[in-house]
Amino acid sequence: MKLSALTRSFLTSAAPTREDDQDRPGGVGDLLAPSALRVNASSLEMPDGCCASFAITGYPREVGAGWLEPLLTYPGRLDVSMHVEPIPPMVAAQRLRRQLARLESSARANAEAGRLADFGAEAAADDAADLASSLARGDGRLFRVGLYLTVHAWDAAELDAEIQQVRALAASLLLDAQPTTFRAMQGWVSTLPLGTDSIRQRRTFDTSALAASFPFASPDLNAPTGSNEVLYGVNVASSGVVMWDRFAQDNHNSVVLARSGAGKSYFTKLEALRLLYHGVEVSVIDPEDEYRALAETTGGTHLGLGARGVAFNPFDLPTDQGDDTLIRRALFTQTLVAAMLGEPLTPAARPVLDRAVLAAYAAKGINSDPATWRRPAPLLADLVEQLAISSHPEGEAIAERLTPYVAGSYKELFAQATTTRPDGHLVVFSLRDLPEEVKSVGVLLALDAIWRKVANPADRRPRLVIVDEAWMLMKEAEGARFLYRLAKSARKHWAGLTVVTQDAADLLASDLGRAVVANSATQILLRQAPQAITAVGDAFALSEGERAFLLSAERGEGLLCGGNAGDRAAFAAISSPAEHKVITTDPAELLDHEGEGDPL
Repeated sequence: MKLSALTRSFLTSAAPTREDDQDRPGGVGDLLAPSALRVNASSLEMPDGCCASFAITGYPREVGAGWLEPLLTYPGRLDVSMHVEPIPPMVAAQRLRRQLARLESSARANAEAGRLADFGAEAAADDAADLASSLARGDGRLFRVGLYLTVHAWDAAELDAEIQQVRALAASLLLDAQPTTFRAMQGWVSTLPLGTDSIRQRRTFDTSALAASFPFASPDLNAPTGSNEVLYGVNVASSGVVMWDRFAQDNHNSVVLARSGAGKSYFTKLEALRLLYHGVEVSVIDPEDEYRALAETTGGTHLGLGARGVAFNPFDLPTDQGDDTLIRRALFTQTLVAAMLGEPLTPAARPVLDRAVLAAYAAKGINSDPATWRRPAPLLADLVEQLAISSHPEGEAIAERLTPYVAGSYKELFAQATTTRPDGHLVVFSLRDLPEEVKSVGVLLALDAIWRKVANPADRRPRLVIVDEAWMLMKEAEGARFLYRLAKSARKHWAGLTVVTQDAADLLASDLGRAVVANSATQILLRQAPQAITAVGDAFALSEGERAFLLSAERGEGLLCGGNAGDRAAFAAISSPAEHKVITTDPAELLDHEGEGDPL
């Protein structure tokens, strides 16, 4: 991104400054003004200190993303103000042509007179040609930008020291900071949040250079960024922002490790909410029903598996997933029945069950023709009926053992048509109400629904699958297999897996856990227990300082470890008041928020 060398004199004419109403009695100025003020040649004295202002008059020729970050994170009190005014394209094009003519005329005159070439003018001519080409193609626009600094201190001696440090910092960024001598008042006003530029010391920026000036980049991280970059928090060392795009990394998976109460679910919900802003589709396995408020607030779908009145029919057929959908449902039914029985199916039982499944679909008028898949799907009771009339001992035995799921204690979830389809931009499968006896079956249904969405070739879009308290899922055989398969192949389906757990040592001690971590380009480490810090530190190659930070981190503070060794940043997760109301699980705060309207 280039800041053109020609713009020192380019577009110097400007429209007259409009007088705002902040100077009127009782206006905004009265609210911000100090009770007393002494104006000196280059500084202002106030009751609570003094200040001096500077206008940036010289800029580097090229800048990168976050190039103003050192000024924004200056440890002292430094106000940085940027005034931006767009230039009409027609005006910009006309003045660019005039400036190009001046530069080329100067170059010809030097050549005819035998003088040495003016390399500054040549660079300016090249930049002007690039800007003109960009404007002609409509790739960008030009803006007048004024950048001003105000340094604050308690007394004059401290102010002089701060001024030296700020000017040295500006010089290291190739910025020329000139004091607003005899215009100290105007310089101070220009850095107040009034939108008034009393100095009018402007420079022309193109679109890319202006975008690089905004504090929405993470100079501490070298990872690539894309269109799904979200704010993780504030860097605890530099106070700069930490932005991260998981979908721009080598893979889209992440792992969140923390002890209980460190804020891992809070951080995960915050990231999910901000990814929803980008149009990412999110699915959640929620063991403790912590994501209900998020689903209700954002218009998502909440399925409380095991709750009264909630049913989920495993025989539902999607109509957009290929010609083999019916066969895939028949094969999945064998896995589901095995989970219900609590043991693998025998070789003799598999063909009997397969025939019964197809017969149950046929009884409802459903066959291999996709046009029939929109008809009401059979229920588990229909399968049991087909098994009972199969006249085969294996079929009758399976039908007898499935009776509790049809007419017994477990029928609530399986004995009727689906009450809420798992569709939408956010789908939460809550497992809190599932009895332990059927939890493996409910988990299998949720994972199957998620996998069908992720692996659907007819509907490709960025997706995120969150498995909160993953240690619970890993205890189930099907859940462990799902995590392993998704961790290995999620990237191929434009999806990311987020594994959240508080049992870091157990996760890192298992082959599955190590595979999940190895296939996660984004690793979030929040506060750790002393008993687990050795295993976590060895697994992620943490330094002694990083280990000490994780042992003493406050709630919401953590360490972001990217795919590359240099991509590490300690951050504190931050949320707006509206976001906090949606994602907090603090019982006291939830009680205070009862009865309030939709925060978003």
